[in-house]
Amino acid sequence: MKVLLVEDEVKLGEYIKKGLTEAGFIVDHHTTGLDGYHALMTDEFSVVLMDVMLPDVSGFELVRNYRAAGKHTPVLFLTAKDDLSDKIKGIEIGGDDYLTKPFAFAELIVRIKSLLRRANQADYKSTIMHIADLKMDIAKRTVHRGDTAIKLTAKEFSLLQFLLERQGEVLPRSVIASQVWDMNFDSDTNVIDVAIRRLRLKIDDEFAIKLIHTVRGMGYRLDAINTSDTSTDNATINGNVVNSVATNSTEAK
Repeated sequence: MKVLLVEDEVKLGEYIKKGLTEAGFIVDHHTTGLDGYHALMTDEFSVVLMDVMLPDVSGFELVRNYRAAGKHTPVLFLTAKDDLSDKIKGIEIGGDDYLTKPFAFAELIVRIKSLLRRANQADYKSTIMHIADLKMDIAKRTVHRGDTAIKLTAKEFSLLQFLLERQGEVLPRSVIASQVWDMNFDSDTNVIDVAIRRLRLKIDDEFAIKLIHTVRGMGYRLDAINTSDTSTDNATINGNVVNSVATNSTEAK
């Protein structure tokens, strides 16, 4: 799930981004209202965290214009202003919740999850996702194939969740890089291939029905039916990693 954070306090923004990333979210952080608004209008997010007092334009004004454009992504205002009138104004102009600084990070997580449930988005229509005998419980952060529990890293969990959300679709490496790693795809690195191979080792290798398929020359597909022309990955885990630029800092962690 992708979160837009518009917060001009750099240290606070970095703290929030780090915590949300560790919780499995992809975070796009901007420190000005104009940059944040551009992101709002050109990208898709599951939830927006909007500071009210930005250096160039009010967060209230941004959300008012965003709602006027017919956009419905849930918005949580973050502000040091705790006057009742400000809270009422924030809700009236289109905000969905209002959190006063300073706040406990645990409360922020609870508020975000509540907004996602209330919005009834595809990301959170159900906390259970499945294909064949694989089941993912998003709320409990667990994955099983049949009765076998599978332990995944936070990045592997996010990758599998994305594949489940788009199951049956052929996903280019560039799309996976953008949505799961929040980075531009570099054709000279096989970070995506390495991550897919590691995920396969955990959810496919010991099971008869293979779920992750490599579609030759196009990308990857999660499907319980193996009908496409597939090929093996060039990436290896215990041997040499071919064409890898970075396998420690940006791979699944």
